[in-house]
Amino acid sequence: MSYLKEILPKIIRYRLARRKIISPGLPLNLTFSITNVCQSRCRTCKIWDLYARDPQKRREELTLEEIEKIFRSMGHIYIFNISGGEPFLRQDLTDIIKLACRYLSPGIIHIPTNAIAKTLIEERVREILKLISADYPQVQLTVKPSLDHVGDKHDEIRGVKGNFKKVMALFEQLKTLQPEYPNFHVELGTVISTWNVNDIEEIAAFVTGLGLDSYRNEIAEQRAEMFNRENVITPAPEAYEQAAQKFTHHIRTQMKRRLFFHRITSAFRLAYYTLAVKILKENRQVIPCYAGISNAHLSPYGDVWACCTLGYDQPMGNLREHDYNFRAVWNGSQADTVRAGIHRGDCACPLANQTYSNMLLHTPSLLRVLREMVRG
Repeated sequence: MSYLKEILPKIIRYRLARRKIISPGLPLNLTFSITNVCQSRCRTCKIWDLYARDPQKRREELTLEEIEKIFRSMGHIYIFNISGGEPFLRQDLTDIIKLACRYLSPGIIHIPTNAIAKTLIEERVREILKLISADYPQVQLTVKPSLDHVGDKHDEIRGVKGNFKKVMALFEQLKTLQPEYPNFHVELGTVISTWNVNDIEEIAAFVTGLGLDSYRNEIAEQRAEMFNRENVITPAPEAYEQAAQKFTHHIRTQMKRRLFFHRITSAFRLAYYTLAVKILKENRQVIPCYAGISNAHLSPYGDVWACCTLGYDQPMGNLREHDYNFRAVWNGSQADTVRAGIHRGDCACPLANQTYSNMLLHTPSLLRVLREMVRG
């Protein structure tokens, strides 16, 4: 109930902010790409190529001291997504999470990983869990190894031989930590691209057999953040629709066996698939987009974005240029210009993280979620 008391005023405020009646306030969801360093050589992403071309660029990433100044200038957010690159390669990851817990007070922290540095990841996850358990027991931690196919086909998409075996080994090892840390959740996630969209039945069946807590997937997109504008990676709408139908079938067969919390997330995903297919087919904002209002994205270099799709192409401002004051950038004229373009419908994408927030702020979508829960 306390969550609802906090979230309802935010929903009202965000709706008014989109109509330019009031300022947006603070976002509900913050994604922070803490580094662009990555060992993967994914077909869907060229982040890894940035430092290969410009090794000095790594030195421009925000320091821990700068991150503390930024977090201190913000306030409470609900979901803190840590992204990359490969987040676990950042030596001060645990310290960043400690600062986030201290200043942002998130309810959920979510970290994806390519699972390549398996031993390092295990050590860091244990560090983070000990920190949360001792000082911030209200925080739910989710770690999501990426699984884009089964066996060698995963390695081909990710560009690293032996990656699939490491994903599975890390997944099994992380699961052993759950009895000790009940606020720890282990997921798997798939990026649906032109290289695996026709094999979704095989992937979904494999994942279902693992009996995991949760399974996420998102569409491979051309994003400014990933330097992949020239890559044909997004599946055709018809192919994605067929894949979504298969995911829908697998989710619905398991809904009744899931705990209430996981039934909620599953219901949101079922509603998301319908929206994502329609967005791809019609190339428009099927429901209003609240990027730059409900959600914010922070780059490794201090850029504030409405979302990672617009990213470097349409930044809201850089925090180093505003004395690390997030509110100064968030409420600035440059941010207003970006929001105006989103409000006009200049862009449209099925970015999963943002679409879930959009659904929360769209009554017909919420009703669809409730119907899926009842049906489950």
